[in-house]
Amino acid sequence: MADEEQIELDDSIMELPDAELEKVKAERKKRRKERLLKEAAKANKRGVCYLSRIPPRMDPLKLRQILSQYGEIERIYLTPEDPTAHVHRKKAGGFRGQGFTEGWVEFTNKSVAKRVASMLNGEQIGGRKKSSFYYDLWNIKYLSKFKWDHLTEEIAYKNATREQKLALELSAAKKERDFYLAKVDQSRALSSIDERLKKKRKIQQVDGTTSEIEGNQQAAKVIRQFPQNKPVKDDAEKRKRLSKDLLAGVFGGS
Repeated sequence: MADEEQIELDDSIMELPDAELEKVKAERKKRRKERLLKEAAKANKRGVCYLSRIPPRMDPLKLRQILSQYGEIERIYLTPEDPTAHVHRKKAGGFRGQGFTEGWVEFTNKSVAKRVASMLNGEQIGGRKKSSFYYDLWNIKYLSKFKWDHLTEEIAYKNATREQKLALELSAAKKERDFYLAKVDQSRALSSIDERLKKKRKIQQVDGTTSEIEGNQQAAKVIRQFPQNKPVKDDAEKRKRLSKDLLAGVFGGS
């Protein structure tokens, strides 16, 4: 409904005169700028804590439930574990759910983030004794001058690096496969040639011919002859004699 109302409002604005339309656009631009400044001010007040270890069976929802009692939390990001480690743990009979290796927690207030990090680091997570992470310890640190945008940039860079590495590995695997297939085809071709030669030798032995003739024919050298032009020595002597006779006739010589 809100989107439909916004579309209808935009259509009604487009029907306004140019002067009023420019005025409305300027007001919208001003409000958008003020909203961005407010968001930037709120972002500067926020603080980020880093968790170097995430206990087993801990997920973002449980982590938010535990840490929200110390202060208001804005965002949480936990890095999933490597898929191979997940498969290995499942085969070994361990926890079959999703595991996480490290995480970041963004508090709405820097002072709260600092207080939480200094108060909980090295302490027992606690909770109920039946909890799977009751005896685990907090490994938490406040990141000074660290913003959530830095984390998103780092994640995007890691994803791009991972995709590039995967593309290189796929390209190398494709080259190895093509090389192997080419060698297989070459081996098949050579095998078929050997089979044909063996069959030909068998037929010759049945007909009473010996293989020595075939060997001599293969060992015989091929001598190529190329046509050569005849020498022009005789024609040069004829032209020389003709030129002397011509000069003698012109100058009256004998």
